Amino acid sequence: MVGDALQSILSLFRPALQVGFLAWLFYRFYITIAQTKAQQLVKVLVVMFSFYAVSYILKLDVLLWFFSYISIPATIFICIVYQPELRRSFTQLWSGRSRLFRIGTQTTSSDQIDSILNACNVLVNKRRGALVVFPRRLGIKNIIDSGTRLNADLSTSLILTVFDHDTPLHDGAMVVQGGRILAAGCYLPLSEQTDIKKSFGTRHRAALGLAEESDAVVLIVSEETGAISMTYNANLYYDLDPGTIKRMLLALFSYHDITPEDLLQEPGSDEAE
Repeated sequence: MVGDALQSILSLFRPALQVGFLAWLFYRFYITIAQTKAQQLVKVLVVMFSFYAVSYILKLDVLLWFFSYISIPATIFICIVYQPELRRSFTQLWSGRSRLFRIGTQTTSSDQIDSILNACNVLVNKRRGALVVFPRRLGIKNIIDSGTRLNADLSTSLILTVFDHDTPLHDGAMVVQGGRILAAGCYLPLSEQTDIKKSFGTRHRAALGLAEESDAVVLIVSEETGAISMTYNANLYYDLDPGTIKRMLLALFSYHDITPEDLLQEPGSDEAE
């Protein structure tokens, strides 16, 4: 009797568990992919699925044949075009934002962030440009290998030595991870987005390009305007103040995606009050 009751309970629990897991899986995938330019992919898939559902319900044989004919080529095409976004989305899906699934090693501390921002402020006053890359979950070994390995302690003076003088490394990007400067003079891929402001130079396009291909955070100091900006998740946030940058970096290093607008809604902020 007890076994029968247990089996009946499990028979009711299994469907709820499966539906709940699938709902969570699709929700997590949507949240991660919607933060990138691959959100266009979600819209396309929804439209195609809607047309297929209507064709199936109305038994439109020609359209059903057409969908079955293009399904494999369309899948291959989507995987090729959106490969960087899908890779980042699946990595975030399985690693999650919680510490339980964390696989990255970005442990740059608050004091070290202050050292970086101090260097950025000096560069702003001297109208010197800079690119500082912070890897997160996804590895960027190919980017690191494109520059000069330093593996040095992070300090304001070393950052200024690299970017404040016309050294062979000042035009490239600096990679910071685990509180150390891993490499400098690294080459970043340029963004393929067509709607970028024409006023943005190569640094902004390079920073955005890496943010499109990985989940890295990139700090940009503009040589022309003196603005300090950030890119991540294929988005560029222009001309941020140091306090906002520090809070955003600390959140991002804890694998909590955040935007400047989110900070305005936090208790204690000027807008929230």
